Amino acid sequence: MAHQINFNQNTGKHSFMSVKEKAWHNLGQIIDRYPTSSEAIQHAGLDYIVEKRPLFTYDTANYLGNAETIIPEIKVPNFYATIRADTEQVLGVVGNDYEVVQNRDAFSFFDAIVGGGDGILYETAGALGNGERVFITAKLPDYIRVGAKDWIEQYLFLTTSHDGLGSITAAFTPIRIVCNNTLNAAMNNHSGAIKIRHTASATERLKQAHTLMGISSLLAGEMEGLFNQWAQVHISDNEVKKLIQIAMAPNKEVLENLAEGKLDLLSTHYTNIVDNVYEYALGSQTQQMETTAGTVFGAYNAVTGYFQNVRLFKSDEAKFKSIMDGTAKQRAQTAFNLCRDFAMQGSEALIYN
Repeated sequence: MAHQINFNQNTGKHSFMSVKEKAWHNLGQIIDRYPTSSEAIQHAGLDYIVEKRPLFTYDTANYLGNAETIIPEIKVPNFYATIRADTEQVLGVVGNDYEVVQNRDAFSFFDAIVGGGDGILYETAGALGNGERVFITAKLPDYIRVGAKDWIEQYLFLTTSHDGLGSITAAFTPIRIVCNNTLNAAMNNHSGAIKIRHTASATERLKQAHTLMGISSLLAGEMEGLFNQWAQVHISDNEVKKLIQIAMAPNKEVLENLAEGKLDLLSTHYTNIVDNVYEYALGSQTQQMETTAGTVFGAYNAVTGYFQNVRLFKSDEAKFKSIMDGTAKQRAQTAFNLCRDFAMQGSEALIYN
């Protein structure tokens, strides 16, 4: 997967903005202060209009190769093309009921979520592909606190699409400051996102926005309590090793070999990964904090931190894909589940199955 950040041929700029720090793809506009949502839209090149236009095909049955022959247009019933007006690019094909939600309206919906922007900081915004998908992230003023020194920032992320393949989606995401982990897996057992179809009215969007803020506050409290609980639960080095073996197992066959003690059947690639994660768990400086050293919280961050700080990827794009929606995310989810169960059941939760 490439970065897919849109490049606008008209402006000669990539459709992305970031505050103060460059993103992993080193593209777009870097600004030195936090913008309003309307300013973020302009800096990121998202101030374009999307139009819903009729879709046509052609009747070529009577076309005999004569250049002067007029090929009649035939309207495709019940389907339309979504068009980016500034570049005339087709973004997708949609049905009768699809309602275009302009970028500025989607982001004003985001403003409604965060109460008009009071205390929030818009950090990134951008468009992907030809502009069919856009996103914005904002940092909230509160933190999840784990122990005295380990703080996790709270973010809201909103994305919408113009290709008919997705809804307006807003989600709450915690990011650990030290390792910059997204911790997407932590949302597995919660309704951490809302989705609104493009047919929704403004009133319904505002109602959903209010709901999201209630969910966000609840999740923040739950995650703070959970992580602080994990930071108090001791886990031995051997148990950490076993947890890593299970979390990093690519399939059931590996788990079966571990259960039966057939270590000679494990691939060198897999055993090297386990050793590297284990070394990171015990030796990394970020793993020596009182909230992480010898704790379940530290075991979880060992897995997520390995993919963020140790694992070598072919490219930044490959790393981005893995962490956001690939192997790294899957392994982090397994680690989260294991840590959750270990905190409640102890070593009985670490079963090769």
